[in-house]
Order: sequence, then structure tokens, then C-alpha cells
Amino acid sequence: MLVIIGYVVILGSVFGGFVLAGGHLHSLFQPVELLMIGGAAAGAFFVGNNGKAIKATLKALPTVFKGSKYNKALYMELMTLLFEILSKVRKEGLMSIEGDVESPEESPIFSKYPAVLADHHLVEFMTDYLRLMVSGNMDAFQIENLMDNEIDTHHAEGEIPVHCVAKLGDGFPAFGIVAAVMGVVHTMASVGLPPAELGILIANALVGTFLGILLAYGFVSPLASVLEQKLHESSKIFQCVKVTLLASLNGYAPALAVEFGRKVLFSTERPSFSELEEHIKQSRSK
Repeated sequence: MLVIIGYVVILGSVFGGFVLAGGHLHSLFQPVELLMIGGAAAGAFFVGNNGKAIKATLKALPTVFKGSKYNKALYMELMTLLFEILSKVRKEGLMSIEGDVESPEESPIFSKYPAVLADHHLVEFMTDYLRLMVSGNMDAFQIENLMDNEIDTHHAEGEIPVHCVAKLGDGFPAFGIVAAVMGVVHTMASVGLPPAELGILIANALVGTFLGILLAYGFVSPLASVLEQKLHESSKIFQCVKVTLLASLNGYAPALAVEFGRKVLFSTERPSFSELEEHIKQSRSK
């Protein structure tokens, strides 16, 4: 929604200012210029990226128009789930969660937290490391190193669409210049026309530069920033799980382990100690 609002503000400011200055909007309507700029940018996008990068970018772009799912409510569900899992381990031993880990969709614990269960990658991340804890063959340092490597891999994969969109935005001004040069070439080839008609051709050519810069800095490049912010949000939830499980492996009680995880969250989504404690109490009373 914020992206759409931003686009409306950009269009209103640029074209509204142009009209207030006495300009005529119909002179900016140059579909051929848009064809040259957009077509060249799309072609360069396919030339400069492999199939995996193209697929990842096309999959990521629709997410910029959606709000973030990583909110306080999700984190409280996650930490309450972790508290319940770790409490069960502390009371009944690691083997008691084997069934929950192997089939989280059928687990009575996981099923209480649908928002967490709906995130396949998050559930897989948790269950994989809980499974390693159940095996008992790895210490905390080995698991921490493995977690760091997996989070780094997740981050590297998430950066692919960011880089693709950023490079695409960087190319639009240049393609705008290409379109403008093509317009100038057409104008120079028509020097026999009356001055009024030549002026129109020159104006049409300059629209190419205008459109290239506007599309780059007003529409495409900001999307790369949004994708980068969403990537950081998606990585933070894995760090929360990592810190909580490592605290448990190091012998801390479930309540303290969850507190470790709470402290690594961004302040905008981090629940207070009392909020989380109250949420856990309500969940246990159900």
C-alpha cells in the first residue's frame, strides 16, 4: 500500500507541477519512447541474469505491494511456541519432541500457532535444528556455526532480487538517453520541416530522457530498497530462533532462553517482557 501511495505522490507532484507551470500533458505521452526504454530495459534484464535470478526477482516483486508479516503478533506466537517446546524438553527429555519435529503439521503444539506453521521455511529451520538437538551428536558451537551458515545462505539468496532490481533501475536513465538520441537523429533527418514542427520533434526526443530518469529514481530503484528491508526482516526471525535454541543448549531455562530471543528483535516488533510473559501464560491456560 505504501508503494502505491508513493507512486501516486510522485506522479501527482511531477505531472501536477508540469501542468501548473503551463505545460500540456499530451506532449509527454510518447508511447514509442516508452517502448524503446521499457523494451531495452526488459531485454537487458534477461541478458544480465540467469534463470534462477529472473525467477527469484519475478517472485519477489509482488511482495513489495504487501505489508510485512513479521509483526509483534507473529513474534509472540513464535516465542510462545519455542517456550512450549523447550518446556516439554526440560520436563520430559529431548526424545519427547521427536513426533512434533518429524510431523509439525500434526503436532498438537505446532497446530496451536497457525501463523508460525504457515511459514514453511521458518518451521523447517526450527525442526531441522530441534532434530539435531534430539540426535545429541552435536554441541552448541557446531550448531551455532551451522545456523550462521544457513542464515548467510538465506540472506545471499534474498539479495539476488535486490541486486537485479537495483541494476535495472540504474539502467533506465541510460536507456532514456538512448531514446532521446534516437529522437534527435529523427529530428536532424527532418531539418527541412518548419521550425514549429522541428520544435515538437525536439520536445518529443527530450521526453525520452525525462521518462528514463523518472522511471529509474521514482519507480524502479525504490523497489530495491523495499526488497532489501523485507530481506532484513525475514532474516531477523531466523536469528530469533537461533539465539533461543542456543540459549537452551547452553543450559538456560525456557523462560530465559525465550528472553534471549526477544532481545535480538527489532524494537518496532519486539514485545515487552510483560507482554510476552502474559501471552505465554494465556497460551498455557488454554
